[in-house]
Amino acid sequence: MKIDKKVAQRIISLIDLTSLSGTETPSDIIQLCENASSPYGDTAAVCVCPKYVQTAKAFMASKKILNIKIATVVNFPSGQASIEKVTADTRLAIKHGADEIDIVLPYQDLMAGNIDSVEAMLHACKQACNNKVALKVIIESGELDSPENVTKACELSLEYAADFIKTSTGKVSVNATHEAAKLILESIKQSNDRNVGIKVSGGVKTIEQAADYLAIAQSIMGDEWIHKGHFRFGASSLLNNLVKYIQKTSQHPSETL
Repeated sequence: MKIDKKVAQRIISLIDLTSLSGTETPSDIIQLCENASSPYGDTAAVCVCPKYVQTAKAFMASKKILNIKIATVVNFPSGQASIEKVTADTRLAIKHGADEIDIVLPYQDLMAGNIDSVEAMLHACKQACNNKVALKVIIESGELDSPENVTKACELSLEYAADFIKTSTGKVSVNATHEAAKLILESIKQSNDRNVGIKVSGGVKTIEQAADYLAIAQSIMGDEWIHKGHFRFGASSLLNNLVKYIQKTSQHPSETL
């Protein structure tokens, strides 16, 4: 894909600007929220640890920024919390103002064949969301040991009404890959529910990497399908690289990647 200023700005609009190290301070979260409103457009969301949902929500409200969603994570990153904890964390995050919940699917249970356990977790979390917020299911594709397991994780996510299927936590050795993205997109396409989206997360840092994933989505779902309601990048450094690129091309308009 040829990358120019227009494509770079489009990618910005698809980013969930993310900070999930667990070592952030309130000032770090405020800076993250400020960065989300870039000179070249707003990101789709900021994704923060549950304890900072209120901080992010309050900042956005104080600036009257209504179009940037507040996302947070549950069952993160291990995928091994109890259903009771996950549902309690989900309800509390919604109470504090979260617009989107990113839940780690119990992928170890899936690989062990404990499908009932996976289904119970997804059902409970969807019920806790109570149709108030978007549910993004992190399948941890890099840890699943076969394409069949990736597809099964997608099928379960779709069965329990995920709004997005997300590749990865970004906390394991193999995160987003082209192969995983293709499997997720093909699963969405075959489900005939084109309102379900994909979130590519983990290791997407450069404009070229982001453009490659856009090209994959275009080839499977069509260009008109790609907008922040269907496609997200979970990233921390991608935005800064995009801003630098746009600034450079603004000074030298003939340059493209």
